[in-house]
Amino acid sequence: MAFYTLKLRDDDVVEMIDQRKLPLEIIYVELKTYEGVYAAIKDMVVRGAPAIGVSAAFGLYLGAKSLISLPEVNNYETFKKKFFKIADFMFSARPTAVNLGWAVDRIKGLVETEGKNIYKNNPDLKKVVSLIRNESLKIYNEDIEINKNMGRYGAVLLKDGYTVLTHCNAGALATAGYGTALGVIRAAVSENKKISVVSDETRPFLQGARLTTWELMEDGIPVTLIADNSAGLLMRKGKINAVIVGADRIASNGDVANKIGTYQVAVLAKENDIPFYVAAPLSTIDLNIKSGDEIPIEERDINEVVSIFGKRIAPESVKALNYAFDVTPNKYVSAIITEKGILYPDYKKSIAEAFGK
Repeated sequence: MAFYTLKLRDDDVVEMIDQRKLPLEIIYVELKTYEGVYAAIKDMVVRGAPAIGVSAAFGLYLGAKSLISLPEVNNYETFKKKFFKIADFMFSARPTAVNLGWAVDRIKGLVETEGKNIYKNNPDLKKVVSLIRNESLKIYNEDIEINKNMGRYGAVLLKDGYTVLTHCNAGALATAGYGTALGVIRAAVSENKKISVVSDETRPFLQGARLTTWELMEDGIPVTLIADNSAGLLMRKGKINAVIVGADRIASNGDVANKIGTYQVAVLAKENDIPFYVAAPLSTIDLNIKSGDEIPIEERDINEVVSIFGKRIAPESVKALNYAFDVTPNKYVSAIITEKGILYPDYKKSIAEAFGK
C-alpha cells in the first residue's frame, strides 16, 4: 500500500494520517503527548476499532514517558497510580470500540505484573516505561498479522467474479494495516480472484465515500460508490453477491455493533438471501457481555448530521440524533471471520471454542 495509517517513530512521535481530511488532502499529524492521542481518537483523526486500540497503546506509552520527568514520580507505586489515571482517561475517548479497552487493560495488566517485578529487581522506572513501549509496538505488529490471517481465512468465502458490498471503512485505515473486511477482499484479490466492491457512503461521517473508495482505488481494486439508501435496490436486482463489514464490538452471543446503518444492511441481505459476513479480530469480541443489548452506543455531535464539511444543510432549530453505531442481532450474521478461523452459528458455542473455553 502507498500509505500507512499510523506508527510510533523512533523519536517517540506518534504519526497518523488525518482521516478527516481524506480523500482531498493527505496529511499526517504528529502527536507528542498522550493528550494529543486522546484528542485524535475523540475527534476521529484516527478511527476504526483496531486502529483506536493501537493508538491508545501508543498514547499510553507517551503518557508513561511523561510521568518519569515529574519530580514526585520517584517510585513504582506513585508511577502506577498516575499511569492508571492516564489509562482511565484514554479509555473514555470512545466507549463503543472494545479494542480501546482491550489495549488499555492489556498494558495496565503488564504494568501491574511484569512492570512491578522489573522495578523490584532494578528500581528504575525507565525500564518500566521501556516495557510499555515494547508492548505498544507488539500490539501494532500483532494487529497487522492478525488482519492478514483473517484475510486468508475469509478469502475462501469470496468467489471469483463476486461483487461485495461493504459499509463504513474496515480497511487498512481502520487498523494498523491491511484491514479487516477490506483485508479479506485484498486477500481474495491476491489469489487472482476478480472482486469488485460496492461501497455505501456511510452517512453522516462518510467513511465509505471518503475512505473506503480512496483506499481501494489506491490499491487498484474496482469500487463503486452508492448512496446508503441504494443498497436494497442493488440487492434486489441481483447485483450484490455478498456483504462484508467490520465490527467495533461483538457480544459473546455474536451480536455485532458496527457503524450506524449496518443493521439495516444486514436485514436487507437476509431478505435477499445474500450472505452477511463480519470480519473482526478476537480482541473485538467482548466475552463479558451476553448480548448486544449491553453494548454502549456512542452519541456524537449533531452538527455531523445537520452539516456537511461545515456547511449547514438543515434548519437551524431542527432536532437531530447522531448515533454512531447500531447493533445487528446474530440471526442476521452468516459468519464471523477471525484470525483463528471462520465462526458459524451457534455463536455462543463457536465463540467460546475460539477462546478455548
